[in-house]
Amino acid sequence: MRIALINEDSQASKNELIFETLKEVAGRYGNTVDNYGMYTETDPHQINYTQVGIVASVILETGMADFVVTGCGTGQGAMISCNAFKNVVCGYASTPLDAYLFSQINAGNAISIPFAQQFGWGSEVNLAMLFEHLFCQDFGGGYPKRFAEEEKVSRVKMYTDIKYCSQKEVQSALASFHQDDLKELLDYAQFKELFRKYAKECEATSFIKKLLAL
Repeated sequence: MRIALINEDSQASKNELIFETLKEVAGRYGNTVDNYGMYTETDPHQINYTQVGIVASVILETGMADFVVTGCGTGQGAMISCNAFKNVVCGYASTPLDAYLFSQINAGNAISIPFAQQFGWGSEVNLAMLFEHLFCQDFGGGYPKRFAEEEKVSRVKMYTDIKYCSQKEVQSALASFHQDDLKELLDYAQFKELFRKYAKECEATSFIKKLLAL
């Protein structure tokens, strides 16, 4: 699985810690991780928590990644931003148990983590354990195991019968944004490099290519 890390501005100073921890833990299970920033507090390219969902949606829709790890101070704003998009199913995790139950029951394609609230002494240990429990098993295994099939049916109903019917297509959503603002959000060297490397051919890929003149 290819995993994308997206940090927003308020927690950009923790990007290196989060990236290295995620890469080390997720790599044990055969996953690869790409860092989409923000990389430092002084990074000239800005992403705020309300914009995280846009970047996550583009990354997932174009096939640049299979899963997104993100967050903000509380983890709530980034989660709301992600879930505004039809193709993103983002959960919230502050503990290893949250992460494990999300992966086994909800089996979404993004997770939002609080990187400031209660992030103090020993938090790097909790973060490593959280990633360990998130990626230690294939998603959707069920918990308890005897409920696995019922949970799968519930996921399908939520993602197709409810979420997919109530939200815009990604292509339509991207076209609805102020295009100069969207271009500014995605027009940075690291994103374009990863886009060229991993984006699969689809309508959203063609749209982004034209937007960024790639």
